Amino acid sequence: MQSMLVSIIIPAFNEVAFLPEVIRRVEETPYDKEIIIVDDGSTDGTREYLNDMNAKDIKIILHKENMGKGAAFRSGLAVATGDVVIVQDADLEYDPKDYQVLLEPIIGGKADVVYGSRFLGGPHRVLFFWHSVGNSLITLLSNMLTDLNLTDMETGYKAFRRDVFRDIRIESNRFGFEPEITSKVAKKDFRIYEVPISYSGRSYQEGKKITWKDGIKAIFTVLRYNLFRR
Repeated sequence: MQSMLVSIIIPAFNEVAFLPEVIRRVEETPYDKEIIIVDDGSTDGTREYLNDMNAKDIKIILHKENMGKGAAFRSGLAVATGDVVIVQDADLEYDPKDYQVLLEPIIGGKADVVYGSRFLGGPHRVLFFWHSVGNSLITLLSNMLTDLNLTDMETGYKAFRRDVFRDIRIESNRFGFEPEITSKVAKKDFRIYEVPISYSGRSYQEGKKITWKDGIKAIFTVLRYNLFRR
């Protein structure tokens, strides 16, 4: 897979302040790639920026209204043609410089799915104790039901061989995407690796969107896809 094409899907909702830098960093990565940006109903100028960008080498999808990260990923996946798919959040919390460590198990033929863990020793900004506790509890619940030993199920950095999605359909529209995909790849017995990544979390003043309510929804999503859906 040394000559593989990487599809990089960037869901974006009200990220005009960060999106230009994210695009620059992604473009600088040394891979054959296609960049797919899904504007998820932004109202802060993100959509206008994308319309004015006129970048012929970037695929742009515009949602008429905000539908959520899962829906944005689903739209991007529908036009992706790469051998591998990476989810890249548009807020600079995750650095494209980590693509190398994220892709290495797939390139080496060891993995079908790779999770980039914020808790395996990579450098990270120090923020939000209770967020980390909530994340650990949700990951623990997911691990108990999937029989995986992940350290960071909710990570925003995941890479997949695209053929993983031949048998998997993403249904969750919002942040439930993370526990749903984890449940489904576990049930299909795909080879899953976890690697350390850096993480530069945002404060709420800087635009962080996920809240405790999303954590509660994540718990119900873990239960739904592991206990009640086959």
